[in-house]
Amino acid sequence: MWPVLTIIALAAAVGLHFRWRRKYLRQERQVQTELEDFQRRQQQTATDARAQQQVLFNSMLEGLLLLDRNRRIYLANRAFKNLFGVTTELRGKTVLEALRVHELDELVNRVETEGQVFDYELKLPDLSERWLQVNAAAVSNSAGEREGTILVFHDLTRLKRLERTREEFVANVSHELRTPLSLIKGYAETLLGSARGNPEVAERFLRIIERNADRLDLLIQDLLTISALEAGRVKLNLQPVELRPVVEKVLGDLKPPADNKRVTLVNQVPELTATADANRLEQVLANLVDNAIKYGRTQGTVTVGGRRADDGKIEIFVQDDGPGIPPESLERVFERFYRVDKARSREQGGTGLGLSIVKHIVQNHGGKVWVKSELGKGAAFFFTLPQGEK
Repeated sequence: MWPVLTIIALAAAVGLHFRWRRKYLRQERQVQTELEDFQRRQQQTATDARAQQQVLFNSMLEGLLLLDRNRRIYLANRAFKNLFGVTTELRGKTVLEALRVHELDELVNRVETEGQVFDYELKLPDLSERWLQVNAAAVSNSAGEREGTILVFHDLTRLKRLERTREEFVANVSHELRTPLSLIKGYAETLLGSARGNPEVAERFLRIIERNADRLDLLIQDLLTISALEAGRVKLNLQPVELRPVVEKVLGDLKPPADNKRVTLVNQVPELTATADANRLEQVLANLVDNAIKYGRTQGTVTVGGRRADDGKIEIFVQDDGPGIPPESLERVFERFYRVDKARSREQGGTGLGLSIVKHIVQNHGGKVWVKSELGKGAAFFFTLPQGEK
């Protein structure tokens, strides 16, 4: 009897053991599944948070760089990469490894020592002369231990260029004004002194004073014109304009100086109509033709032509057969006060603003202006205007 009971008890115990084991295994699997689901949710939450953080940082206009406690890049937003022209992955690299900018590495060293650095100006070592303003600070935890460094970059390039343009403008204006003023003052003082009693000398001095006064007046008028054009204060009276009669009028007005140099003026503009301000268009053509007469060759030819371009706009050119423009000057001739030949330009009475005025008037019409030239083969200035309807 007892052996049978023992066997039954053992069988029951084994059955209970396997039953509880299956239940335990089911519970263990359930717990494992719930743990894995929880970890996946946590990872997804962290991924979503990082993605949202990255979207937020990438929406910033300022460049942002986060370094960890080991001075390795933890995060760099899109604006930062654009500023430095970086397309590769930066995470995990040091600043020096990623950018090869020693000044920035030295700035990180300063931040570790000083805690923060504001309004630090950094010039990137490239041909575009990009200037950045950097504000940097160390990031610490609640215990005061340094966790990393944050750096914010502002692009100062446009501001620096404007500042340099302003400085150059002031210097150029001062220089252009100083020469005629000095001549006027010098000859006036001489007239008030010994030359007053000599009518022939006095007349010659007065003509020099008049010529330089006219030059000052022309310079001031050009300065006012270009200032109004750049500030958008010039309102264009846009109308359909037949180009050939306008060119004929300009060439007629400039015939006397052309005759003085025995220059032939040729109107090759076909029957074309553009949408333009007729007075401003005359100003553009007068500047270009006058320059072609002045700087072209004696007994040469100045030709004005035009055509309908492939993009539907009207293209006009003014061409001379003079000495041409050096290649290094082609991209600069439309700058304010830029002269290919400074001495010759002043001798001809130019202010150095004519081509800059031409550029701004054409741009205000929605067109563009450019020049082509070969040394010894003359120069051709081109500009475009919107097509007009008759």
